[in-house]
Amino acid sequence: MAAFGANCSLTSRLNPNNLQLSAIPSSSPHYYCYYSCNNYKLTNLTVAPTLNQHHQGFGLWIEKQKKNDSFSQTLAVRQLTGSLMSAEGLRFAIVVARFNEIITKPLLEGALDTFKKYSVKEEDIDVVWVPGSFEIGLVAEKVGKSRKYQAILCIGAVVRGDTSHYDAVANSAASGVLSAGLSSGVPCIFGVLTCDTMEQAINRAGGKAGNKGAEAALTAIEMASLFEHHLKH
Repeated sequence: MAAFGANCSLTSRLNPNNLQLSAIPSSSPHYYCYYSCNNYKLTNLTVAPTLNQHHQGFGLWIEKQKKNDSFSQTLAVRQLTGSLMSAEGLRFAIVVARFNEIITKPLLEGALDTFKKYSVKEEDIDVVWVPGSFEIGLVAEKVGKSRKYQAILCIGAVVRGDTSHYDAVANSAASGVLSAGLSSGVPCIFGVLTCDTMEQAINRAGGKAGNKGAEAALTAIEMASLFEHHLKH
């Protein structure tokens, strides 16, 4: 490959059986090379002036054809997504922890308001109250296995205290909701706040940080739509 030294160009002589390459010294810093056997073209090249018009278009055609093939493959891929506009007729359950009700009640109200905005009827929503966030997972799994609902929204609030009790409850709530979705096959949405202070929780229950209950309701609608319209057996 010594012929590919600086200040040389390559021209091609085409014959019916093979594409031969020969190096010719030149003052141009560019390399002109086409590989017909592997259909590859070196990048950042321009066509050598010695090639005729037919040969000049050869490498450009290869590059254009590859781009078209790649674009066609992209268009052929199916993209499955849930829709927020197709919530009508879907049924939802909301499992709510009573503990820290000053937080969980505004979260519930935010979720119900969002469901209403997206055309979910009140008769298609059931609210199940549980003592605390620790109990959410068990009830969510039971509700999911009833096959009455397209998604289950889990709402709770765990605020850090002086002991390690916070870590145990927060971790159990998260793993419980995940396990409920996996075992029931119904989307279980994690809407449990885990905050260091009560102020943080209030800010996320309709305060300056928004309402996480409303956000979780949007997730529930999208997941319910995805399962109902694309992933239903």
